[in-house]
Amino acid sequence: MRAAGVALILDVSDDLLPSVVHWGADLGPMNDAEAAALAEAGVNPVGLNQVDAPVRVGILAEGWSGWPGRAGLSGSRAGSGWSPRFHVTERSLNGSPVTAEFTTTGAGELVVRAEDPRAGLALALHVELLPAGLVRTRATLTNMAGEAYALDGLTLTLPTPTLAHEVLDFAGRWARERTPQRTGLGVGIHLRENRRGRTGADSAYLLHAGVPGFNFASGEVWAVHTAWSGNHVHYAERVFSGEQVLGGGELLLPGEIVLDTGDSYASPWLYGSYGDGLDELAGRFHRHLRAREQHPATPRPVTLNVWEAVYFDHSLPGLVALADRAAEIGVERYVLDDGWFGSRRDDTSGLGDWQVSTEVWPDGLGPLIDHVTGLGMQFGLWFEPEMVNLDSDVARAHPEWIMSADPERLPVPSRNQQVLNLAIPACYDYVRDAMVAVLRDYDISYIKWDHNRDLVEGSDRTSGRPVVHAQTLAFYQLIDELKATFPGLEIESCASGGGRVDLEVLERTDRVWASDCIDPHERQLIHRWTQQLLPPELMGAHIASGVSHTTGRGHSLEYRASTALFGHLGIEWDLRSAPADELAQLGAWVAFHKQHRDLLHTGSVVRLDTGDDTLFGHGVVAEDRSRALFAIACVERPMTSMYGRVRLRGLDPQRRYRVHPVLPTGELAGLLPPPWWKTGAGDMAAHSAVTAERVSESTGAVLSGSVLERVGIVHPAVFPDTTVLLEVQAVDPEVV
Repeated sequence: MRAAGVALILDVSDDLLPSVVHWGADLGPMNDAEAAALAEAGVNPVGLNQVDAPVRVGILAEGWSGWPGRAGLSGSRAGSGWSPRFHVTERSLNGSPVTAEFTTTGAGELVVRAEDPRAGLALALHVELLPAGLVRTRATLTNMAGEAYALDGLTLTLPTPTLAHEVLDFAGRWARERTPQRTGLGVGIHLRENRRGRTGADSAYLLHAGVPGFNFASGEVWAVHTAWSGNHVHYAERVFSGEQVLGGGELLLPGEIVLDTGDSYASPWLYGSYGDGLDELAGRFHRHLRAREQHPATPRPVTLNVWEAVYFDHSLPGLVALADRAAEIGVERYVLDDGWFGSRRDDTSGLGDWQVSTEVWPDGLGPLIDHVTGLGMQFGLWFEPEMVNLDSDVARAHPEWIMSADPERLPVPSRNQQVLNLAIPACYDYVRDAMVAVLRDYDISYIKWDHNRDLVEGSDRTSGRPVVHAQTLAFYQLIDELKATFPGLEIESCASGGGRVDLEVLERTDRVWASDCIDPHERQLIHRWTQQLLPPELMGAHIASGVSHTTGRGHSLEYRASTALFGHLGIEWDLRSAPADELAQLGAWVAFHKQHRDLLHTGSVVRLDTGDDTLFGHGVVAEDRSRALFAIACVERPMTSMYGRVRLRGLDPQRRYRVHPVLPTGELAGLLPPPWWKTGAGDMAAHSAVTAERVSESTGAVLSGSVLERVGIVHPAVFPDTTVLLEVQAVDPEVV
């Protein structure tokens, strides 16, 4: 299979499960003899004191073959039948039986069905090469015997070459999601297990293996992503005989999946991406997501979320005043956060009672919603459907709905809340019906869907059986039902910030909240790496108030706005207390975002290798490479007084471009501009202001795309936490 510069060559010979001969760069057209030679050239000799046949590493790794690493299937019938040997019974490619010795196609899907009659198990394995060049695979296991089969795990693998022995994945915590970490891969396993009951702020996110030193621009690199919003696993493994794989799947708790006769279990999709550099690898995910039928097709509305402006202090006059200020500066969506329901005056009470509080809202939400929509803005509302306070009507009425491994006690509290077991039909129906009632009563076009604690001891309180798998499926079903009932409803995935970000939740939601921390200094790193999986339009990025509520740091409006600019833009700031001049500047940033929104949300993401850890560079290049917008951010003080040249990638090497700085609010303080800016400011004192009067279409430089990428342009001397925006526009050949 070949697509978008990637080839996936599979060995489906004999009655064996498929193995990967090649996953990586497209090798061009091949005939039968070339394919056979390629497969043969990749077979290891039989080593001394090893099994007497070459080990064949299947996408589902099987222990019977002599594979000494992690087995793909783990389970048994009371200790027996734990090592099945599957025999293929059927193969189809794009719906047609595979009959030829060698078959080639573009993007497509191979489906393999296999059985082990003695073990009483049947397997359906799906392997796809998607048009964007992504590989994805999943397996469905069925119990055909009369005795129950306890499934402990079902993980799939994709091989990588041994030269790819540097691993990149992610750590993180609340307000510091997706922190990159690199390590070498030796013999053994690099194992990342997540037991949070949600994707997690510390999830591996994407697990990469590449040639040492791979960066954004270059270096072969492979990665896998487990598309699942519950417990999950990622791993990279190299065995003693030299084979190396990346793998992933769902992490099952003891006794969580027991298959009775005829029952089936479907694993999550395991996605794989390959690229020459991290940007090419990430670009495949971006193109795949943008090609989906459900991908947001309308301009992403500039959003105001009121949480950091009012917290639980809900009053109609104050919220109306916020709406008025928001409309004046061009906000298009207004979101009312936590505190509108039940006895929810703080975070200790009312969670789970999804009825509008008559104490706070005696006339309901109608007066606020009517005012917001009358100003031309959409209205959004916060929910946390899976959670409950013990001090709530629903917890008092149905304590059996609260997750616990022991009916006599509850899990340790977190944020004063516990978890509702949506796998209980009556509990699920209550939550769904309560949400539907609110959505029917009011003109609500958007839900901020939160999830503020881990599933510690995520079990049914009556039986004590783990239910994280069932809870995850119920969560998906609930979103699916709400979307079907309310066409056009948009949903944001938020979980203590960026704790539920994965490709399966994004099959149902329209954006993610990247982090509860909107300090731009922190967000520079969070945005940089969230985009390893997601394009900018799916990443919620808000302009914070002057002093961050999570770090206590203060930043200029320029830095806050320029950091949020390259995402789904929003604001989280009490605009009622903002000075008039700051409101005017904020309005200018909103207008600038709208002016460039089509580029920012459709172009190719480029992240720059500046050679200096204190300087982050990134941009978006139009698909036709006619224009681009880059941001160069100084995130710390550099070792040297000057940065030297910054190279701008992604442009057409044969075209010429005008590059010039842009100042959306008319001024950029704390900067010493280089001569190529042609601002007339060469004799200015260091770190004074450059104003819009000095920056026009005639400023800047005209250089070819090749020069900009291979040589670059000098960056100004700036204070820390300062961003310089560069607009790049193709010009006619005669322009100099």
